[in-house]
Amino acid sequence: MKASDLLVRCLEAEGVRHVFGVPGEENLDILESLRDSSIELVLTRHEQSAGFMAATCGRLSGVPGVCLSTLGPGATNLVTSAAYANLGAMPMVMLTGQKPIRSSKQGAFQVIDVVDMMAPVTKYTKQVVSASYIPARVREAFRLAAEEPPGATHLEIPEDVLEESAEGFPLEASQVRLPDAAELSIERAVDMLRKAKRPLLVTASGVNRHETCQGLRDFVSRFGIPFVSTQMGKGVVDERSPGYVGTAALSDHDFVHRAFDAADLILNVGHSVVEKPAFFMRRGGVQVIHVDFNTAEVDPVYFPQVEVTGDVSNSIKRITEALEPQEHWEFSHLEPIKAAAQAHATRLSESEAFPVTLPRLVADLRRAVPDRGVVTLDNGMYKIWFARNYPAYFPNSLLLDNALATMGAGLPSALAARIVHSDAPVVAVCGDGGFMMNSQELETAVRLQLDVTVIVLRDDAFGMIRWKQEQMGFADFGLTYGNPDFVRYAEAYGATGRRVESVDEVLPKVRDAIEAGGVQLVEIPVDYSRDHEILNQEIPKLADAL
Repeated sequence: MKASDLLVRCLEAEGVRHVFGVPGEENLDILESLRDSSIELVLTRHEQSAGFMAATCGRLSGVPGVCLSTLGPGATNLVTSAAYANLGAMPMVMLTGQKPIRSSKQGAFQVIDVVDMMAPVTKYTKQVVSASYIPARVREAFRLAAEEPPGATHLEIPEDVLEESAEGFPLEASQVRLPDAAELSIERAVDMLRKAKRPLLVTASGVNRHETCQGLRDFVSRFGIPFVSTQMGKGVVDERSPGYVGTAALSDHDFVHRAFDAADLILNVGHSVVEKPAFFMRRGGVQVIHVDFNTAEVDPVYFPQVEVTGDVSNSIKRITEALEPQEHWEFSHLEPIKAAAQAHATRLSESEAFPVTLPRLVADLRRAVPDRGVVTLDNGMYKIWFARNYPAYFPNSLLLDNALATMGAGLPSALAARIVHSDAPVVAVCGDGGFMMNSQELETAVRLQLDVTVIVLRDDAFGMIRWKQEQMGFADFGLTYGNPDFVRYAEAYGATGRRVESVDEVLPKVRDAIEAGGVQLVEIPVDYSRDHEILNQEIPKLADAL
Protein backbone atom coordinates (compact mmCIF):
# COMPACT_ATOMS: atom_id res chain seq x y z
CA MET A 1 0.00 0.00 0.00
CA LYS A 2 0.98 3.64 -0.25
CA ALA A 3 2.43 5.39 2.75
CA SER A 4 -0.62 7.68 2.86
CA ASP A 5 -2.86 4.60 3.21
CA LEU A 6 -0.74 3.39 6.11
CA LEU A 7 -0.96 6.84 7.72
CA VAL A 8 -4.75 6.83 7.54
CA ARG A 9 -4.92 3.30 8.92
CA CYS A 10 -2.81 4.47 11.86
CA LEU A 11 -5.23 7.38 12.43
CA GLU A 12 -8.17 4.99 12.37
CA ALA A 13 -6.42 2.77 14.91
CA GLU A 14 -6.09 5.79 17.22
CA GLY A 15 -9.84 6.31 17.17
CA VAL A 16 -9.81 9.38 14.92
CA ARG A 17 -13.24 10.13 13.47
CA HIS A 18 -12.63 13.57 11.92
CA VAL A 19 -9.72 15.40 10.33
CA PHE A 20 -10.13 19.18 10.14
CA GLY A 21 -8.16 21.20 7.68
CA VAL A 22 -7.27 22.99 4.49
CA PRO A 23 -5.21 20.57 2.34
CA GLY A 24 -2.65 21.55 -0.27
CA GLU A 25 -1.03 19.79 -3.19
CA GLU A 26 1.60 18.29 -0.86
CA ASN A 27 -1.01 16.19 0.94
CA LEU A 28 -3.31 15.17 -1.90
CA ASP A 29 -2.26 11.58 -1.28
CA ILE A 30 -3.69 11.87 2.23
CA LEU A 31 -6.95 13.18 0.79
CA GLU A 32 -7.21 10.22 -1.54
CA SER A 33 -6.54 7.81 1.33
CA LEU A 34 -9.12 9.57 3.53
CA ARG A 35 -11.71 9.30 0.75
CA ASP A 36 -12.09 5.55 1.23
CA SER A 37 -11.61 5.55 5.01
CA SER A 38 -13.94 5.71 8.02
CA ILE A 39 -12.62 9.18 8.84
CA GLU A 40 -14.60 12.27 7.81
CA LEU A 41 -12.62 15.14 6.31
CA VAL A 42 -14.02 18.43 7.60
CA LEU A 43 -12.90 21.11 5.16
CA THR A 44 -12.58 24.44 6.96
CA ARG A 45 -12.07 27.91 5.52
CA HIS A 46 -8.89 28.67 7.47
CA GLU A 47 -6.19 26.50 9.01
CA GLN A 48 -6.43 28.34 12.32
CA SER A 49 -10.08 27.33 12.57
CA ALA A 50 -9.15 23.73 11.80
CA GLY A 51 -6.72 23.77 14.70
CA PHE A 52 -9.25 25.29 17.09
CA MET A 53 -11.78 22.65 16.07
CA ALA A 54 -9.31 19.78 16.48
CA ALA A 55 -8.24 21.08 19.90
CA THR A 56 -11.86 21.35 21.04
CA CYS A 57 -12.60 17.82 19.84
CA GLY A 58 -9.66 16.64 21.92
CA ARG A 59 -10.81 18.65 24.92
CA LEU A 60 -14.31 17.19 24.83
CA SER A 61 -13.56 13.58 23.87
CA GLY A 62 -10.14 12.92 25.39
CA VAL A 63 -9.00 11.50 22.02
CA PRO A 64 -6.50 13.85 20.34
CA GLY A 65 -8.17 15.87 17.61
CA VAL A 66 -6.43 15.97 14.23
CA CYS A 67 -5.91 18.89 11.86
CA LEU A 68 -4.24 19.03 8.47
CA SER A 69 -2.51 21.74 6.48
CA THR A 70 -0.11 22.13 3.61
CA LEU A 71 3.44 23.44 3.98
CA GLY A 72 4.59 27.06 4.38
CA PRO A 73 1.68 29.47 4.90
CA GLY A 74 -0.73 26.66 5.75
CA ALA A 75 1.56 25.43 8.50
CA THR A 76 2.26 28.91 9.87
CA ASN A 77 -1.49 29.44 10.22
CA LEU A 78 -1.57 26.53 12.70
CA VAL A 79 0.87 28.11 15.15
CA THR A 80 -1.81 29.98 17.13
CA SER A 81 -3.93 26.83 17.27
CA ALA A 82 -0.94 24.85 18.53
CA ALA A 83 -0.34 27.36 21.32
CA TYR A 84 -4.07 27.34 22.13
CA ALA A 85 -4.08 23.56 22.55
CA ASN A 86 -0.75 23.35 24.33
CA LEU A 87 -1.40 26.05 26.93
CA GLY A 88 -5.01 24.95 27.37
CA ALA A 89 -4.10 21.26 27.84
CA MET A 90 -6.16 20.09 24.86
CA PRO A 91 -4.87 16.95 23.07
CA MET A 92 -4.28 17.63 19.37
CA VAL A 93 -2.14 16.19 16.55
CA MET A 94 -1.21 18.42 13.60
CA LEU A 95 -0.23 16.99 10.21
CA THR A 96 1.52 19.32 7.78
CA GLY A 97 2.85 18.75 4.27
CA GLN A 98 6.27 19.51 2.86
CA LYS A 99 8.03 19.51 -0.51
CA PRO A 100 9.84 16.32 -1.52
CA ILE A 101 12.97 15.87 0.57
CA ARG A 102 14.89 13.63 -1.85
CA SER A 103 14.62 15.86 -4.90
CA SER A 104 13.14 19.27 -5.61
CA LYS A 105 12.28 21.20 -8.76
CA GLN A 106 11.27 24.36 -6.92
CA GLY A 107 14.20 25.11 -4.66
CA ALA A 108 13.07 26.79 -1.44
CA PHE A 109 9.67 27.93 -2.72
CA GLN A 110 7.29 28.00 0.31
CA VAL A 111 9.81 26.03 2.36
CA ILE A 112 10.44 27.02 5.97
CA ASP A 113 11.61 24.93 8.91
CA VAL A 114 8.16 24.02 10.23
CA VAL A 115 9.51 21.44 12.70
CA ASP A 116 11.67 24.01 14.49
CA MET A 117 8.89 26.59 14.27
CA MET A 118 6.52 24.24 16.12
CA ALA A 119 8.99 23.27 18.85
CA PRO A 120 8.16 26.10 21.33
CA VAL A 121 4.39 25.53 21.09
CA THR A 122 4.15 21.72 21.05
CA LYS A 123 5.08 18.73 23.17
CA TYR A 124 6.57 16.88 20.17
CA THR A 125 7.43 17.78 16.58
CA LYS A 126 9.05 15.53 13.97
CA GLN A 127 9.54 15.20 10.24
CA VAL A 128 8.70 11.72 8.92
CA VAL A 129 11.60 10.83 6.62
CA SER A 130 10.46 7.36 5.55
CA ALA A 131 7.23 5.42 5.23
CA SER A 132 8.61 2.83 7.62
CA TYR A 133 8.59 5.43 10.41
CA ILE A 134 4.89 6.31 10.06
CA PRO A 135 3.39 3.84 12.60
CA ALA A 136 5.88 4.71 15.34
CA ARG A 137 5.73 8.47 14.74
CA VAL A 138 1.91 8.50 14.74
CA ARG A 139 1.72 6.40 17.91
CA GLU A 140 4.22 8.64 19.69
CA ALA A 141 2.42 11.82 18.58
CA PHE A 142 -0.89 10.53 19.93
CA ARG A 143 0.67 9.15 23.11
CA LEU A 144 2.31 12.45 24.01
CA ALA A 145 -0.70 14.55 22.97
CA ALA A 146 -2.91 12.65 25.44
CA GLU A 147 -0.37 12.26 28.25
CA GLU A 148 -0.90 14.56 31.23
CA PRO A 149 -0.89 17.43 30.81
CA PRO A 150 -2.38 17.03 27.32
CA GLY A 151 -1.30 19.29 24.49
CA ALA A 152 -0.32 19.68 20.85
CA THR A 153 2.01 17.50 18.79
CA HIS A 154 3.09 17.83 15.16
CA LEU A 155 4.19 15.61 12.29
CA GLU A 156 5.54 16.94 8.99
CA ILE A 157 5.16 14.41 6.16
CA PRO A 158 6.90 15.29 2.88
CA GLU A 159 5.15 14.71 -0.43
CA ASP A 160 7.54 12.02 -1.67
CA VAL A 161 7.28 10.08 1.60
CA LEU A 162 3.49 9.91 1.21
CA GLU A 163 3.95 8.43 -2.27
CA GLU A 164 6.26 5.64 -1.12
CA SER A 165 5.30 1.98 -1.11
CA ALA A 166 4.79 1.01 2.52
CA GLU A 167 4.80 -2.13 4.56
CA GLY A 168 3.76 -2.09 8.17
CA PHE A 169 0.80 -1.91 10.50
CA PRO A 170 -0.60 0.50 13.08
CA LEU A 171 0.96 0.15 16.52
CA GLU A 172 -1.46 -0.70 19.28
CA ALA A 173 -1.60 1.75 22.15
CA SER A 174 -0.01 0.37 25.30
CA GLN A 175 -2.11 0.00 28.42
CA VAL A 176 -0.98 2.79 30.73
CA ARG A 177 -1.98 3.36 34.32
CA LEU A 178 -0.73 6.51 35.96
CA PRO A 179 1.17 5.97 39.20
CA ASP A 180 -0.81 6.24 42.41
CA ALA A 181 0.16 8.90 44.91
CA ALA A 182 2.41 7.81 47.77
CA GLU A 183 0.52 6.59 50.82
CA LEU A 184 2.37 9.07 53.05
CA SER A 185 1.15 12.02 50.96
CA ILE A 186 -2.46 10.78 51.22
CA GLU A 187 -2.08 10.42 54.99
CA ARG A 188 -0.67 13.93 55.33
CA ALA A 189 -3.46 15.42 53.24
CA VAL A 190 -6.13 13.61 55.25
CA ASP A 191 -4.50 14.69 58.53
CA MET A 192 -4.47 18.32 57.40
CA LEU A 193 -8.14 18.14 56.39
CA ARG A 194 -9.07 16.63 59.78
CA LYS A 195 -7.28 19.39 61.67
CA ALA A 196 -8.56 22.26 59.52
CA LYS A 197 -11.46 24.37 60.74
CA ARG A 198 -12.40 26.10 57.49
CA PRO A 199 -11.25 23.94 54.53
CA LEU A 200 -12.01 25.05 50.98
CA LEU A 201 -11.81 23.04 47.74
CA VAL A 202 -10.62 24.53 44.44
CA THR A 203 -11.42 22.75 41.17
CA ALA A 204 -9.01 23.84 38.44
CA SER A 205 -8.40 23.10 34.77
CA GLY A 206 -6.42 19.91 35.34
CA VAL A 207 -9.45 18.02 36.66
CA ASN A 208 -11.90 18.97 33.95
CA ARG A 209 -11.58 15.41 32.67
CA HIS A 210 -14.30 12.78 32.46
CA GLU A 211 -12.56 10.31 34.76
CA THR A 212 -11.93 12.74 37.63
CA CYS A 213 -15.15 14.75 37.86
CA GLN A 214 -17.32 12.10 39.52
CA GLY A 215 -14.83 11.56 42.33
CA LEU A 216 -14.85 15.26 43.19
CA ARG A 217 -18.63 15.37 43.05
CA ASP A 218 -18.75 12.44 45.51
CA PHE A 219 -16.21 14.22 47.74
CA VAL A 220 -18.30 17.41 47.89
CA SER A 221 -21.54 15.47 48.42
CA ARG A 222 -20.12 13.42 51.29
CA PHE A 223 -18.30 16.11 53.24
CA GLY A 224 -20.12 19.32 52.35
CA ILE A 225 -16.81 21.13 51.93
CA PRO A 226 -17.46 24.33 49.96
CA PHE A 227 -15.73 24.81 46.64
CA VAL A 228 -14.52 27.47 44.24
CA SER A 229 -13.74 26.84 40.56
CA THR A 230 -11.19 28.44 38.31
CA GLN A 231 -12.41 29.60 34.93
CA MET A 232 -11.31 26.39 33.17
CA GLY A 233 -12.43 24.25 36.10
CA LYS A 234 -16.07 25.30 35.83
CA GLY A 235 -18.61 22.48 35.86
CA VAL A 236 -16.32 19.86 37.40
CA VAL A 237 -18.77 19.99 40.31
CA ASP A 238 -22.34 21.10 39.57
CA GLU A 239 -22.47 24.81 40.35
CA ARG A 240 -26.08 24.51 41.47
CA SER A 241 -24.67 22.75 44.52
CA PRO A 242 -25.17 24.57 47.84
CA GLY A 243 -21.41 24.28 48.39
CA TYR A 244 -20.54 26.41 45.36
CA VAL A 245 -19.02 29.71 46.48
CA GLY A 246 -18.10 31.15 43.09
CA THR A 247 -15.56 31.26 40.27
CA ALA A 248 -12.25 33.08 40.43
CA ALA A 249 -12.71 35.36 37.43
CA LEU A 250 -10.99 38.48 38.75
CA SER A 251 -7.44 38.45 40.07
CA ASP A 252 -8.41 39.74 43.52
CA HIS A 253 -10.92 41.79 45.53
CA ASP A 254 -13.99 39.84 44.45
CA PHE A 255 -16.54 38.19 46.73
CA VAL A 256 -14.96 34.80 46.18
CA HIS A 257 -11.60 36.04 47.47
CA ARG A 258 -13.14 36.66 50.87
CA ALA A 259 -13.72 32.90 51.05
CA PHE A 260 -10.02 32.34 50.35
CA ASP A 261 -9.09 34.87 53.04
CA ALA A 262 -11.26 33.06 55.59
CA ALA A 263 -10.02 29.53 54.76
CA ASP A 264 -7.26 27.95 56.84
CA LEU A 265 -6.71 25.12 54.35
CA ILE A 266 -7.15 24.96 50.58
CA LEU A 267 -7.42 21.63 48.78
CA ASN A 268 -6.28 22.70 45.31
CA VAL A 269 -7.03 20.05 42.68
CA GLY A 270 -5.73 20.28 39.12
CA HIS A 271 -3.93 23.60 39.46
CA SER A 272 -2.04 25.00 36.47
CA VAL A 273 0.14 28.09 36.59
CA VAL A 274 -1.11 28.84 33.08
CA GLU A 275 -4.41 30.07 34.53
CA LYS A 276 -4.47 33.29 36.46
CA PRO A 277 -4.05 32.27 40.12
CA ALA A 278 -7.30 31.57 41.91
CA PHE A 279 -5.73 32.80 45.13
CA PHE A 280 -2.43 34.22 46.38
CA MET A 281 -0.25 32.45 48.91
CA ARG A 282 1.67 34.56 51.39
CA ARG A 283 4.29 33.56 53.90
CA GLY A 284 2.65 32.44 57.11
CA GLY A 285 -0.77 32.35 55.45
CA VAL A 286 -3.16 29.63 54.39
CA GLN A 287 -2.00 26.00 54.14
CA VAL A 288 -2.35 24.41 50.67
CA ILE A 289 -2.62 20.78 49.55
CA HIS A 290 -1.72 20.35 45.88
CA VAL A 291 -3.45 17.38 44.20
CA ASP A 292 -2.52 16.80 40.57
CA PHE A 293 -1.00 14.41 38.07
CA ASN A 294 2.28 16.29 38.31
CA THR A 295 4.25 18.08 40.98
CA ALA A 296 3.51 21.73 41.64
CA GLU A 297 5.25 24.33 39.54
CA VAL A 298 6.24 26.85 42.15
CA ASP A 299 5.92 30.54 41.46
CA PRO A 300 5.92 33.63 43.74
CA VAL A 301 2.29 33.13 44.81
CA TYR A 302 2.03 29.33 44.76
CA PHE A 303 4.20 27.09 46.97
CA PRO A 304 2.03 24.33 48.50
CA GLN A 305 3.01 22.66 51.76
CA VAL A 306 1.84 19.15 50.77
CA GLU A 307 1.71 17.57 47.32
CA VAL A 308 -0.39 14.54 46.40
CA THR A 309 1.06 13.60 43.03
CA GLY A 310 -0.32 10.80 40.87
CA ASP A 311 -3.55 9.67 39.31
CA VAL A 312 -5.97 12.38 40.47
CA SER A 313 -9.10 10.22 40.36
CA ASN A 314 -7.42 7.63 42.55
CA SER A 315 -6.05 10.28 44.91
CA ILE A 316 -9.46 11.85 45.48
CA LYS A 317 -11.03 8.41 46.00
CA ARG A 318 -8.43 7.47 48.61
CA ILE A 319 -8.75 10.77 50.44
CA THR A 320 -12.54 10.35 50.45
CA GLU A 321 -12.28 6.82 51.83
CA ALA A 322 -9.79 7.77 54.55
CA LEU A 323 -11.53 10.96 55.69
CA GLU A 324 -14.67 11.43 57.75
CA PRO A 325 -16.76 14.57 58.33
CA GLN A 326 -15.41 16.66 61.20
CA GLU A 327 -17.71 18.26 63.75
CA HIS A 328 -15.41 21.24 64.14
CA TRP A 329 -15.54 22.17 60.44
CA GLU A 330 -17.15 25.60 60.20
CA PHE A 331 -18.69 26.97 57.02
CA SER A 332 -21.29 29.45 58.28
CA HIS A 333 -18.89 32.35 57.60
CA LEU A 334 -19.41 31.74 53.87
CA GLU A 335 -23.14 32.41 53.92
CA PRO A 336 -22.82 36.24 54.01
CA ILE A 337 -20.26 36.05 51.20
CA LYS A 338 -22.51 33.92 48.99
CA ALA A 339 -25.57 36.01 49.83
CA ALA A 340 -23.80 39.27 49.01
CA ALA A 341 -22.50 37.87 45.71
CA GLN A 342 -25.94 36.55 44.75
CA ALA A 343 -27.70 39.80 45.67
CA HIS A 344 -25.24 41.83 43.64
CA ALA A 345 -25.51 39.50 40.63
CA THR A 346 -29.30 39.54 40.80
CA ARG A 347 -29.45 43.31 40.94
CA LEU A 348 -27.17 43.68 37.93
CA SER A 349 -29.03 40.99 35.97
CA GLU A 350 -32.26 42.97 36.22
CA SER A 351 -30.89 45.96 34.29
CA GLU A 352 -33.29 47.33 31.68
CA ALA A 353 -30.55 49.25 29.89
CA PHE A 354 -30.13 49.00 26.14
CA PRO A 355 -27.63 48.33 24.61
CA VAL A 356 -27.60 45.32 26.90
CA THR A 357 -25.33 45.14 29.94
CA LEU A 358 -23.27 41.96 30.30
CA PRO A 359 -24.71 40.73 33.62
CA ARG A 360 -28.21 40.90 32.10
CA LEU A 361 -27.00 39.10 28.98
CA VAL A 362 -25.40 36.29 31.00
CA ALA A 363 -28.53 35.80 33.12
CA ASP A 364 -30.78 35.64 30.05
CA LEU A 365 -28.48 33.16 28.30
CA ARG A 366 -28.41 30.90 31.33
CA ARG A 367 -32.22 30.84 31.20
CA ALA A 368 -32.24 30.24 27.43
CA VAL A 369 -29.64 27.46 27.22
CA PRO A 370 -30.93 24.00 28.25
CA ASP A 371 -29.18 22.28 31.16
CA ARG A 372 -27.21 19.98 28.85
CA GLY A 373 -26.33 22.76 26.43
CA VAL A 374 -22.75 23.79 25.63
CA VAL A 375 -21.66 27.43 25.46
CA THR A 376 -18.35 28.31 23.80
CA LEU A 377 -16.78 31.71 24.37
CA ASP A 378 -14.48 33.72 22.21
CA ASN A 379 -12.21 36.08 24.12
CA GLY A 380 -13.32 39.45 25.38
CA MET A 381 -14.73 41.46 28.25
CA TYR A 382 -17.78 39.21 28.46
CA LYS A 383 -15.61 36.22 29.46
CA ILE A 384 -15.20 37.65 32.96
CA TRP A 385 -18.95 37.95 33.39
CA PHE A 386 -19.66 34.45 32.10
CA ALA A 387 -17.00 33.00 34.41
CA ARG A 388 -18.45 34.84 37.44
CA ASN A 389 -22.17 34.69 36.76
CA TYR A 390 -22.91 31.71 34.49
CA PRO A 391 -23.28 28.56 36.61
CA ALA A 392 -21.98 25.47 34.78
CA TYR A 393 -23.85 22.28 35.59
CA PHE A 394 -21.62 19.76 33.80
CA PRO A 395 -17.93 19.45 32.89
CA ASN A 396 -16.93 21.36 29.77
CA SER A 397 -20.39 22.86 29.34
CA LEU A 398 -18.88 26.37 29.34
CA LEU A 399 -15.85 26.28 27.06
CA LEU A 400 -13.62 29.28 27.62
CA ASP A 401 -9.92 29.81 27.11
CA ASN A 402 -8.11 31.16 30.16
CA ALA A 403 -4.73 29.95 28.93
CA LEU A 404 -3.72 31.49 25.59
CA ALA A 405 -6.91 33.60 25.68
CA THR A 406 -6.90 34.03 21.92
CA MET A 407 -9.57 35.74 19.89
CA GLY A 408 -11.16 33.92 16.96
CA ALA A 409 -11.72 30.52 18.64
CA GLY A 410 -15.33 30.87 19.76
CA LEU A 411 -17.11 29.99 16.51
CA PRO A 412 -14.79 27.10 15.46
CA SER A 413 -15.03 25.65 18.99
CA ALA A 414 -18.81 25.69 18.75
CA LEU A 415 -18.73 23.76 15.47
CA ALA A 416 -16.46 21.15 17.03
CA ALA A 417 -18.65 20.93 20.14
CA ARG A 418 -21.68 20.23 17.98
CA ILE A 419 -19.79 17.56 16.03
CA VAL A 420 -18.75 15.82 19.25
CA HIS A 421 -22.09 16.34 21.05
CA SER A 422 -24.55 15.90 18.21
CA ASP A 423 -27.52 15.86 20.62
CA ALA A 424 -26.60 18.93 22.69
CA PRO A 425 -27.64 22.51 21.93
CA VAL A 426 -24.51 24.57 21.23
CA VAL A 427 -24.22 28.35 21.53
CA ALA A 428 -21.16 30.40 20.59
CA VAL A 429 -20.77 33.80 22.25
CA CYS A 430 -18.41 36.10 20.37
CA GLY A 431 -17.52 39.74 20.49
CA ASP A 432 -17.71 41.42 17.11
CA GLY A 433 -13.91 41.62 16.97
CA GLY A 434 -13.29 37.93 17.67
CA PHE A 435 -16.19 36.82 15.50
CA MET A 436 -14.86 38.59 12.42
CA MET A 437 -11.48 36.86 12.82
CA ASN A 438 -13.00 33.51 11.81
CA SER A 439 -16.54 34.40 10.72
CA GLN A 440 -15.99 32.58 7.42
CA GLU A 441 -16.64 29.32 9.29
CA LEU A 442 -20.35 30.16 9.10
CA GLU A 443 -20.10 28.62 5.64
CA THR A 444 -18.57 25.47 7.16
CA ALA A 445 -21.42 25.23 9.65
CA VAL A 446 -24.04 25.66 6.93
CA ARG A 447 -22.32 23.13 4.66
CA LEU A 448 -22.17 20.56 7.46
CA GLN A 449 -25.81 21.30 8.38
CA LEU A 450 -24.93 21.86 12.02
CA ASP A 451 -27.34 23.19 14.62
CA VAL A 452 -25.36 26.09 16.11
CA THR A 453 -26.50 29.42 17.51
CA VAL A 454 -23.97 32.25 17.27
CA ILE A 455 -24.37 35.29 19.53
CA VAL A 456 -22.47 38.31 18.22
CA LEU A 457 -22.02 41.03 20.84
CA ARG A 458 -21.74 44.30 18.99
CA ASP A 459 -19.96 47.33 20.41
CA ASP A 460 -17.91 48.30 17.33
CA ALA A 461 -14.63 48.16 19.26
CA PHE A 462 -12.07 45.88 20.86
CA GLY A 463 -13.99 46.28 24.09
CA MET A 464 -11.72 44.52 26.58
CA ILE A 465 -8.62 46.41 25.47
CA ARG A 466 -10.64 49.60 25.57
CA TRP A 467 -11.58 48.72 29.19
CA LYS A 468 -7.89 48.23 30.04
CA GLN A 469 -7.10 51.50 28.27
CA GLU A 470 -9.56 53.31 30.53
CA GLN A 471 -8.24 51.46 33.60
CA MET A 472 -4.73 52.70 32.87
CA GLY A 473 -5.86 56.30 32.44
CA PHE A 474 -5.24 56.53 28.70
CA ALA A 475 -7.41 58.42 26.23
CA ASP A 476 -9.91 56.45 24.11
CA PHE A 477 -7.87 55.91 20.94
CA GLY A 478 -7.20 53.33 18.25
CA LEU A 479 -9.65 50.60 19.20
CA THR A 480 -12.90 51.33 17.36
CA TYR A 481 -13.96 50.05 13.92
CA GLY A 482 -16.94 49.51 11.65
CA ASN A 483 -18.97 46.32 11.26
CA PRO A 484 -21.13 44.75 8.57
CA ASP A 485 -24.86 44.25 8.96
CA PHE A 486 -24.52 40.93 10.81
CA VAL A 487 -28.03 39.76 9.95
CA ARG A 488 -27.46 40.17 6.21
CA TYR A 489 -23.94 38.79 6.62
CA ALA A 490 -25.34 35.57 8.11
CA GLU A 491 -27.99 35.33 5.42
CA ALA A 492 -25.31 35.64 2.73
CA TYR A 493 -23.87 32.34 3.99
CA GLY A 494 -27.28 30.66 4.06
CA ALA A 495 -27.72 31.05 7.82
CA THR A 496 -30.60 32.76 9.62
CA GLY A 497 -29.95 36.20 11.09
CA ARG A 498 -31.79 37.90 13.95
CA ARG A 499 -31.24 41.29 15.55
CA VAL A 500 -32.10 42.20 19.14
CA GLU A 501 -33.58 45.71 19.30
CA SER A 502 -34.59 45.92 22.97
CA VAL A 503 -33.43 44.29 26.20
CA ASP A 504 -36.70 42.36 26.46
CA GLU A 505 -35.95 40.62 23.15
CA VAL A 506 -32.71 38.95 24.31
CA LEU A 507 -34.22 35.92 26.03
CA PRO A 508 -36.99 35.12 23.52
CA LYS A 509 -34.82 35.64 20.43
CA VAL A 510 -31.97 33.50 21.76
CA ARG A 511 -34.40 30.82 22.89
CA ASP A 512 -36.16 30.87 19.50
CA ALA A 513 -32.83 30.58 17.69
CA ILE A 514 -31.79 27.55 19.73
CA GLU A 515 -35.14 25.84 19.20
CA ALA A 516 -35.26 26.61 15.46
CA GLY A 517 -32.11 24.65 14.67
CA GLY A 518 -29.74 25.16 11.77
CA VAL A 519 -27.15 27.91 11.79
CA GLN A 520 -28.57 30.92 13.63
CA LEU A 521 -26.89 34.26 14.26
CA VAL A 522 -28.24 36.71 16.84
CA GLU A 523 -26.76 40.21 16.89
CA ILE A 524 -26.98 41.84 20.32
CA PRO A 525 -25.75 45.40 20.94
CA VAL A 526 -23.89 45.53 24.27
CA ASP A 527 -22.69 48.26 26.59
CA TYR A 528 -19.36 47.87 28.40
CA SER A 529 -19.34 51.44 29.76
CA ARG A 530 -20.13 50.53 33.39
CA ASP A 531 -17.77 47.55 33.58
CA HIS A 532 -14.85 49.62 34.86
CA GLU A 533 -16.98 51.08 37.64
CA ILE A 534 -18.55 47.73 38.61
CA LEU A 535 -15.49 45.50 38.43
CA ASN A 536 -12.86 47.90 39.75
CA GLN A 537 -14.81 49.99 42.23
CA GLU A 538 -18.22 48.60 43.15
CA ILE A 539 -17.35 44.91 43.61
CA PRO A 540 -14.08 45.48 45.53
CA LYS A 541 -15.84 47.92 47.87
CA LEU A 542 -18.68 45.50 48.62
CA ALA A 543 -16.38 42.47 48.88
CA ASP A 544 -13.82 44.14 51.14
CA ALA A 545 -16.62 45.26 53.46
CA LEU A 546 -17.53 41.64 54.23
